[in-house]
Amino acid sequence: MAGPPEVVCVGESMVTFLPSRPGRLADVPAFTRAVGGAESNVACSLAAAGHRVRWVGRVGTDGFGDHLLDTIAAYGVDTGAVRRDPHRPTGVYFRTDADRATDAHEVIYYRAGSAASAMSPATVPYATVADARILHLTGITAALSPDCRALLDELTRPRPGRPALSFDVNHRPALWPDGEAPRVLLGLAGRADLVFVGADEAERLWGATDPRAVRALLPEPAVLLVKGGEGPVTAFERHRGTDTVTVVPAPRVDVVAAVGAGDAFAAGFLSATLRGLAMAARLRHGHLAAAAALTVPGDLAAPPRRALADRLAALDADAWGRLHLGPGWTEADTAAGSDPAADEEVRTR
Repeated sequence: MAGPPEVVCVGESMVTFLPSRPGRLADVPAFTRAVGGAESNVACSLAAAGHRVRWVGRVGTDGFGDHLLDTIAAYGVDTGAVRRDPHRPTGVYFRTDADRATDAHEVIYYRAGSAASAMSPATVPYATVADARILHLTGITAALSPDCRALLDELTRPRPGRPALSFDVNHRPALWPDGEAPRVLLGLAGRADLVFVGADEAERLWGATDPRAVRALLPEPAVLLVKGGEGPVTAFERHRGTDTVTVVPAPRVDVVAAVGAGDAFAAGFLSATLRGLAMAARLRHGHLAAAAALTVPGDLAAPPRRALADRLAALDADAWGRLHLGPGWTEADTAAGSDPAADEEVRTR
């Protein structure tokens, strides 16, 4: 990586085992190995989009740790600040291919006592993140252990020259048995410059039932994005004490696996932010990156080519509303001449 990182992502990455067929975990006969972890997903997606990215984490000295480092580095991510723990294992998890929001979805984590749970202010020095333009964190890390929570408290502490802080709330209820999630996540989000939160998360955590209610709870971030799942994303962007509100709907997507979309959205939005694009374009790039993740089986997908994404993000409102994306759409040759409305045909059955 030539030069300092544009983005540093800090958090746990795990080896994930994807099912060979639909059904209950008890009935799935075989799994395919991959990697998963909110922060490393964002790092890999940004690196694949051509950005300089560093991932900071902690893995075991086991074969799974080797696999994680090799795989993440292969995306072009700088893994030089990752530490190996000889006493704790690399985390792993198994999941079904059902939508995470349905009762049919099953996931089993083997991450208690993992190497990543030993991250702390002592094991992750501030110097490993200080040279970035953007520091990206998620609420998942805060739930892993008291040491990890202390690390996030330290990294989000106001200080001169701190990188712009991006925070994805990423509430995972199963990781918060102590009931502290509403208080801790609100406090961390309030220290950030840019916050991503799902509308469903905000209602579950804080009882906020619409984007403006979320903004009332989180007035501090310069940019607040309230994601509506398959619906629109509402962005609040503060200028001289006044919010500009931008709402951008998601395109229709033929979903293969409903995982990884939130991380991909964050990567697409951060990429467009680094490029200095306007808010509406940043949101569209986030949606397009999420669509790339939704149309592949695993957590990670190659982002759409920049030229393709730029062309789709520039569609007029009517053509954007007709956009329908299916598996393979990121590889489609959409040479549709100069008529942007023809891009509604970017889909693969």
